[in-house]
Amino acid sequence: MRFSTLLPLTNSDREAVRHQCVFTTHTPVPAGHDQFPLELVRQVLGEEYTAAVEAIRCCTPGVLNMTHTALFFSRYINGVSMRHEEISQTMFPSYPINSITNGVHATTWTSAPFHRLYDKYLPEWYRDNLYQRYAISIPLDEIRRAHAEAKKELLTEVERRTGVRLSPDVMTIGFARRATPYKRADLLLSDLVRLKRIAREIGPLQLIYGGKAHPQDEGGKTLIRRVFEAATPVADTIPTVYLEEYDIAVAKYLCAGVDLWLNTPQKPQKASGTSGMKAALNGVPSLSVLDGWWIEGHLEGVTGWSIGEDWQGESNTTVEAVSLYEKLENVVLPLFYKKPDAYATIMRSTIAVNGSFFNVTRMVAQYARNAYHFD
Repeated sequence: MRFSTLLPLTNSDREAVRHQCVFTTHTPVPAGHDQFPLELVRQVLGEEYTAAVEAIRCCTPGVLNMTHTALFFSRYINGVSMRHEEISQTMFPSYPINSITNGVHATTWTSAPFHRLYDKYLPEWYRDNLYQRYAISIPLDEIRRAHAEAKKELLTEVERRTGVRLSPDVMTIGFARRATPYKRADLLLSDLVRLKRIAREIGPLQLIYGGKAHPQDEGGKTLIRRVFEAATPVADTIPTVYLEEYDIAVAKYLCAGVDLWLNTPQKPQKASGTSGMKAALNGVPSLSVLDGWWIEGHLEGVTGWSIGEDWQGESNTTVEAVSLYEKLENVVLPLFYKKPDAYATIMRSTIAVNGSFFNVTRMVAQYARNAYHFD
């Protein structure tokens, strides 16, 4: 059928399309919402099709906005976390927006040592991830043993790739995601004097970074350079590696093998995030800004720790940097080095609380029930 035969588009025509469409908006960052000038649309589609697009009121003056088009023709719209629902509703106030929080594929992101551990204590976990709730009964020494094995595998891979030998006995912090300015990969390195003092007086640290910048993201490339520049002068105190060619294979080692997962997005730009979910499946707690999924997954001292104490409003980089250092100095490192059972308890509850919920089993069930179900 030619597009022009649909003109004028009736309400029943629109509803027929909407009945078949759902739309998940994935980011509050403006660059994630494609817009094209109508002149370009005319060059690609021709005058007749462009007139049809304009007639269905999917265009702001002079621009075809792909997000508005998807919103207009969808019967169900959702963000990818509860906080993202709120932010998206302010961005698109004319449309009712719901939320289905992201999840990760548990059997893909659970490392071999924890696969074996769950098979031993939670044999149904493979079929139904909710059984990971019962990880709370796994003995702590078994949690520590599985993590030590995953950490050894990570450090072996790091040495193979970089030639740098890291210590299995040192608190290892992981940070890996797409390199772009709002993710603030350099926040941990913003006060090197304090960071060195923490490592010297409270307990040693080693850092593993990973993540690529989009070829056209000059800010992301600059961010990677800043990490290298900041890490170099403290290398004798705080060994730091940046894993090149970061991909799924590297991510599996990193999410499972570090002792702490760091996430420092600039609020409220994180729609959801999934790397901390992958870490949680392997008993790795998060230290994260309260944004995206972490607002839902965060239980202070149970599943990890917050950077800052409030999820509302926008980020204050100075305040959040201070909070990050205070949590490391006064809470996380003392637990790790002086109270290993307490730290292992947090690792275990991270699996039971977050691993059991932030997975695709739950997520797909919600999509099927809430988004795809037809009355």
